[in-house]
Amino acid sequence: MRSTGLVLGVDVGGTGIKARLTDAAGTVLGEHRVPTPRADPDAVQLAAVVAELAATAVGAAHSGGVAVDAGLDAVGVVVPGVVDEATGVSVLAVNLGWQGVPVRSRIHAALAARGVDVPVAFGHDVRAGALAETRPLAGASQPLDRGSVGFVPVGTGLASALVVDGAVVSGGGWAGEIGQVRIQHGPHAGLRVEEIASAGAVARRAGTASAHAAMLRVQQGDPVATAVWHECVDVLGEAIAWITAVAGCHAVVVGGGLAESGAMLLDPLRTAVADRLVGLRPPTLLPARHGDAAGAIGAGLLARDLLDTLAVVGNPTGGPA
Repeated sequence: MRSTGLVLGVDVGGTGIKARLTDAAGTVLGEHRVPTPRADPDAVQLAAVVAELAATAVGAAHSGGVAVDAGLDAVGVVVPGVVDEATGVSVLAVNLGWQGVPVRSRIHAALAARGVDVPVAFGHDVRAGALAETRPLAGASQPLDRGSVGFVPVGTGLASALVVDGAVVSGGGWAGEIGQVRIQHGPHAGLRVEEIASAGAVARRAGTASAHAAMLRVQQGDPVATAVWHECVDVLGEAIAWITAVAGCHAVVVGGGLAESGAMLLDPLRTAVADRLVGLRPPTLLPARHGDAAGAIGAGLLARDLLDTLAVVGNPTGGPA
């Protein structure tokens, strides 16, 4: 099979799907955003949406004046929750209503039905985002593909990923669920970490429409929003300190919606982490470089890695991979 180098990376969120078409050089040829299907417990509707995106992505690039050969080489799809990358199964995704759903095979079948018989890479959204954030970029001042690096996107919920020497740690699909740990002591005892230390929690507890709105209230000196913000930093700092102590992270990349507040979050968070690691090496806390595109970029990287693997083993399509 002649490779055109085109891959489609698809990031499935609780409310929206982001897709990005790239060529072999990593040039973005098109981006698409569509709503995530609701009431889709078997991922049948999702598979149809991904197949539609794949079938039309190259045509859309053509119509936009981009000179590319027709056809995709691979599709990468990442989803939230507990993911078994090896079997292509969503073990549990509460927001999507999935439990034990063979998402990868559903998508592969839907693609084949549309005449797009290409291999499908399947993974976890946060781990894929970590892959995107740690892959080397030309001219990067601090390479993140060596040693232990943590990735913590602070979004609607809270999860993390660990990258060791460029390889993302899966833990059989269970790694990184720091948001689900129960707080045992203090005023938040009994709550899960993400109920305090996530963008969604900040907005909900501050009584605002978004974490950004809560941030603006903090800047205006609102006492409720300020208390909520400080509690978020405190609990998040605790979680990052434990990640660092266990994995020896030399850097932690902080992303998600809350990280868009920049120094307002990162400066006190650096202090909170350092205060908990006296005598140990504190990590360098870095803002994410890809924003909310990290998942789709990571999905594309997974697709490209799968192509490389199939080229070695001599399997042209990867079947229901």
